[in-house]
Amino acid sequence: MAARLELIALERFPLVEPGNDLAGLLMAALQDNQLTLQDGDVLVIAQKIVSKAEGRYIRLAEVQPSERAEALAAQADKDPRLVELILRESREVLRVRPGVIIVEHRNGYVHANAGIDKSNIRNSLLDPQVLLLPRDPDASARQLRRELARRSGTAPQIIINDSAGRAWRNGTVGMAIGTAGLLPVRSQVGERDLCDNVLEVTEPAEADELAAAASLLMGQAAQARPVVLARGACLQGAECGSGALLRERSRDLFR
Repeated sequence: MAARLELIALERFPLVEPGNDLAGLLMAALQDNQLTLQDGDVLVIAQKIVSKAEGRYIRLAEVQPSERAEALAAQADKDPRLVELILRESREVLRVRPGVIIVEHRNGYVHANAGIDKSNIRNSLLDPQVLLLPRDPDASARQLRRELARRSGTAPQIIINDSAGRAWRNGTVGMAIGTAGLLPVRSQVGERDLCDNVLEVTEPAEADELAAAASLLMGQAAQARPVVLARGACLQGAECGSGALLRERSRDLFR
């Protein structure tokens, strides 16, 4: 485990549009910030720019809400068209109150409003649009890792980061919804602590910890820093994807 971690937000990252070559934008941003990828580097990338590059926009005018969406919209005080999208992106609705619908996203994580958002995207009052999460964030992370390795000769570990709330805690933190090249959860079961006690359940979610740390630099408003280079994290390599972060339903005490 490293004793020092360096986090570098890439400045002057351009606004991303559908169809943009995201790997190319990342390479250009690294060069613009006078950085070169090194072995062991981790790139933490905001979900929003991945979704934008993949064209995950939906115009609300194109959405026809179902009866279920209409009923939930009345409970949550939301646009029925947005609620319809939330339902389409979800496996199950877990909680509803005015302002928020908590769901199990189709990719498995529990998320408010299925991660659908309209912040930091161009919009119009007459023709509003929203942005969905990437269809398969792990696949997106793997593709970026392959492209960056091809272009630079170094394959950085990749974390696709999104902000989410937590049970029993106020505020949001960054969490990994997609990973490539790293072990998201590291088991320390069987190791000994400072007092020589054997650890029995300790499993740090290192991908989430690094996502949350990077979020401090990314910001949530007009900072325009959607990519953070983490150097010195010493994360174990693996190709298991972010599913390792999802707790089995039988062990989930909050549902």
